[in-house]
Amino acid sequence: MNKKLKEKFDESVSAVLPITVIVLLLSIFVVPMETGTIALFLVGAFMLIIGMAFFQLGAEMAMTPLGEGVGSHIMKTKRLSILIIVCFVMGVIITIAEPDLQVLANQVPSIPNETLIWTVALGVGVFLVIAVLRIIFKLSLPLLLCILYAALFLLSFAAPTDFIAVAFDSGGVTTGPMTVPFIMAIGVGLSSTRSDRDGSSDSFGLISFCSIGPIAMVLLLGIFYHPAGASYNTTEIPDVVTMQDVMRQFVHMLPDYGREVISSILPVLIVFLLFQLISRRYHKNQMIKMLMGFLYTIIGLILFLTGVNVGFAPVGSLLGSNLAAQTWRFVLIPIGALIGYYIVKAEPAVQVLNKQVEDVTNGSISRSAMNLCLSIGVSASVALALLRVLTGLNIYWLLIPGYIIALVLTRFVPKVFVGIAFDSGGVASGPMTSTFLLPLAMGACTAVGGNVVTDAFGVVAMVAMAPLIAIQIMGVLYQLKLKRATSDALIMIDVDDNAIMDIEEE
Repeated sequence: MNKKLKEKFDESVSAVLPITVIVLLLSIFVVPMETGTIALFLVGAFMLIIGMAFFQLGAEMAMTPLGEGVGSHIMKTKRLSILIIVCFVMGVIITIAEPDLQVLANQVPSIPNETLIWTVALGVGVFLVIAVLRIIFKLSLPLLLCILYAALFLLSFAAPTDFIAVAFDSGGVTTGPMTVPFIMAIGVGLSSTRSDRDGSSDSFGLISFCSIGPIAMVLLLGIFYHPAGASYNTTEIPDVVTMQDVMRQFVHMLPDYGREVISSILPVLIVFLLFQLISRRYHKNQMIKMLMGFLYTIIGLILFLTGVNVGFAPVGSLLGSNLAAQTWRFVLIPIGALIGYYIVKAEPAVQVLNKQVEDVTNGSISRSAMNLCLSIGVSASVALALLRVLTGLNIYWLLIPGYIIALVLTRFVPKVFVGIAFDSGGVASGPMTSTFLLPLAMGACTAVGGNVVTDAFGVVAMVAMAPLIAIQIMGVLYQLKLKRATSDALIMIDVDDNAIMDIEEE
C-alpha cells in the first residue's frame, strides 16, 4: 500500500472507530437495533474509513496545490478586476461542486433546488471576493466579522421564523469537504506573496466569510419567496435481513453518488486544465500527480457519501427517536455530547484544516491541540442543540449570546487565532453532522412531538458556532502561556546579569 495512503488510512480509522464503538455499545445496552440495521451501519463505517483516506490524500495532491497556484498567480497579475472575476467564478464553481449543498437543497422544498444552489453559490462567490479584498487591503478581520454578523442577525429578524434555523445551518453545510481545501489553499497562495508579518495569519479567514454568504443569501431567499415553511425529507430505515440485502442498498446508491460527485468535480477539473494552459505552472510529473489526486478525491467522496447516507443517517434517526421516547429522555443530552466529541474527528475537512494550521504556524498550534479543542467545543454545542430539541427553546437564545461571546473574544486573542477559529466553524459542520447529528435531532424532535423545522434544524448552526469560542479560548490560554514564558526568560536573564555583576565585584 502507498505509504501516504496508509498514513491517511490510519488517521481515518482513529477518527471513525470511536463513534462506531459508541453506537455499537448503545445498540447493545440502551437502544436495541435489528441485526440488519447494525450491518448497514458497520458497512457504512468501513466505507467511511476508506473514503476519508482517499479523499484526504486526493485533496492534498490536487485541491491544495491548485488553490495555492490560483491564489499566488492572480496576486502576481496586479490587476484588481481580474482578481475579483477569478475569485468570484472560483467561489461559484467550487460551491456547486460541494456535495453537501445537494443535501441542503433537498431540505428546503419551498424553494426550487436549482434556485437555492445557484443563490448560495453566488453568495459564496461574492463573499470570497470580500475575503480576498480584505487580505489585499489588510483590513481588520475582527472588525469586518462584527459588522457582517450584526448585519446577518438584523436580516434574520426580517426573515420568516420557520426559515431562520435552516438559513444558519446552510452556512456550516456549504463549507464542506470540497470547498474547504481549495479555499484555504487560495488563502495560503494569496498571503504567500506578502512579506509583512501578518501575511501568514491573513491566510485564514476565507472560510469564515464563505460561511456568512450562504446564510445571508438563504435568509434573503426566505424573505423573497415567503415560504410557508421549510421541511426535511425524513430518513427511512431500509428493510434489510441478509448481508445480501445490506450490500444491495449500497450498490444501488453508489451510481447515484458517483454521478453527483463526478458532475460536481468536473467543473473544478476543467478550471485546473484551463489554469495550466494559461499559466504553465505545473510540469509533467506534477500534472500526473494532480490528476491522480482528482481521481482519489472522486473515489473518496463517492465512498464517503454513500457510507454516511446509507449507513449512518438511518442509525442516527433511530437512535434519536428511541432515546427521546423514553421517560429518561434527557439522557440524550450527555449521549449527544459524547457523540459530538468524537464525530468532529471524522469530518474529512477538519483534518485538512488542522494540517494547514500546523504547517502555517510551524507546529506552534499542533493537530492534536486543534482536534482536542474542536472536540470539546462540538461536544458542548451538540448537548445544547439537543437540549433545545427536547425543550423547544428558541435558537436565538443560543446563537445571539454565542456569537456575542465569540466576537468579544476577537479583541483579546492573537490575530491568527481569530481567522482559525472562524474558519473552523464552517469546517467542523460537514457531512457527518448533516447526515448523522441532524437525523439524530430530527428523530428526537419527532418523538417528543416538536416542530422539526424550528427545533431540530439548528444543530449544524450550533456545531458551526462552537469552534468560534473554543479555539479563541485556546488562543487566550496560548497568549498567557507565551507571556509567562517570556517573563520567566526575562527573570532568568536578570538573575544571570546579577550573578555576573557579583563575580566582577569580587
